[in-house]
Amino acid sequence: MSTQSSTQPVAAPTLDAAASHPRTYTVRTLGCQMNVHDSEHMAGMLEQAGYARASADAEAAGEVDVVVINTCAVRENAATRLYGNLGQLASVKARRPGMQIAVGGCLAQKDRGTIVEKAPWVDVVFGTHNLDALPVLLERSRHNEAAQVEIHESLQVFPSTLPTRRESVYAGWVSISVGCNNTCTFCIVPHLRGKERDRRPGEVLAEVEALVAAGAVEVTLLGQNVNSYGVEFGDRGAFAKLLRACGQIEGLERVRFTSPHPAAFTDDVISAMAETPNVMPQLHMPLQSGSDRILRAMRRSYRSERFLGIIERVRAALPDAAITTDIIVGFPGETEEDFAETLRVVEASRFSSAFAFQYSRRPGTPAADLPELPKDVIQERFERLLALQERISAEESERQVGRTVEVLVMEGTGRKDGETHRISGRAADNRLVHAALPPALADLARSSDDGADDPRLADGSPLPRPGDLLTVRVTHGAPHHLIADSGLDGGPFAVRRTRSGDAWVARERARLGLAGDEHAHGGDSCGTDAAPGPVLLGMPSLSAR
Repeated sequence: MSTQSSTQPVAAPTLDAAASHPRTYTVRTLGCQMNVHDSEHMAGMLEQAGYARASADAEAAGEVDVVVINTCAVRENAATRLYGNLGQLASVKARRPGMQIAVGGCLAQKDRGTIVEKAPWVDVVFGTHNLDALPVLLERSRHNEAAQVEIHESLQVFPSTLPTRRESVYAGWVSISVGCNNTCTFCIVPHLRGKERDRRPGEVLAEVEALVAAGAVEVTLLGQNVNSYGVEFGDRGAFAKLLRACGQIEGLERVRFTSPHPAAFTDDVISAMAETPNVMPQLHMPLQSGSDRILRAMRRSYRSERFLGIIERVRAALPDAAITTDIIVGFPGETEEDFAETLRVVEASRFSSAFAFQYSRRPGTPAADLPELPKDVIQERFERLLALQERISAEESERQVGRTVEVLVMEGTGRKDGETHRISGRAADNRLVHAALPPALADLARSSDDGADDPRLADGSPLPRPGDLLTVRVTHGAPHHLIADSGLDGGPFAVRRTRSGDAWVARERARLGLAGDEHAHGGDSCGTDAAPGPVLLGMPSLSAR
């Protein structure tokens, strides 16, 4: 069943038709990692249909032909953020004839035609189950000069089969499942994304191999509940097997996954994490509450002691694992005693960081009809939790001082990197690390302008590039990051150039129009050709092993 406008379909534009003056687009993403990956699919489909991604300057100036907003519905402020974006775009569209605005994602799936009623300048509304319809709906709206609303109640096309414009050449998301079979009373996601649908292992591994072939060294496996993967096709051990299979992919250096569910987290997954070298010592394990009474009210099918048992077994197998979590403060009926139990479990778990949220009532969920706690009570508890976790995060970061870590250099920099001549990246345990360049490299980096004269683009440049790996020693720990200034005094600082760094250089040269100039590579230093421009992938086929 679908909700849609009663208009005749019009073919999406093609690259040939749009090549002379391609319409430009941008995608604004609100929400979780799944939304970020969905946005990559939206961008891939638009580029396949002939659209060109707008530059940052064009977007800032309001000179974009199509703006797509990919929405979230998990918390109450989701609608506020959407309509704030739409309000800002109304005046832009008024002075830019032909501009189009499309709204997709979870809030679009939930609110449907209400979005056009509240914001009649919106041209297209599409849901979580029909991402593939976006280019056609945009063209149909232009052709008919009328808003198009199309929402399906079940998945039409598995998103991973769609073209994908990867934001990063060195790290990528890979969906192993969509939807969720859990019935948490606070969560709207199963209603909006449907029942869990699993991809076959061969399809997942083929996509991972394609990413690695395009230059990636890190992959994150995505699902609403990754460790229930395989239930649909009758193999409850499939997720652990998938992790081990990723360990056999040549060139794949880092494997992560998010998010598991404590009720379905099994020891075979812990063993796979510990015994597969490229599976990183990092785990995001949502707690939500430390009170068994509240967990029961949330319909979370585990209790605090089971949760602590998982943490204990993970740390026994992976002593250096960094464990993070999600916590809801102020769920309806939460007493001071319940909250004290949450603080107890947080203290015992020693999370490296926690994403804490004040309870947000979501219409359509079982908890929506329960009496809410006073806002001041929730706020006071929230502040106490943040203070506790801030202390624990600081203590856990200080424990890292003196350790030598390998850091995957990220694209973009920290807010102070320019003045401190540090570069930023992620350690194996996913902690954010700011590493100082040795003085000679810092002098070279000062000439970097992120343009054609960027010294990182030169053949043989000693500067670390996004996707390269650094070996450095941690010299300071802060609650939300580590400092590694060992390179300033002759301590450890080593750069391992990777295929990912080569792929980043090739992409930047193509973006800047430098391909074929005197700086151009004939190929990368690792013997594989890096594809310039965005990585556009549909469903790959599994290569022979």
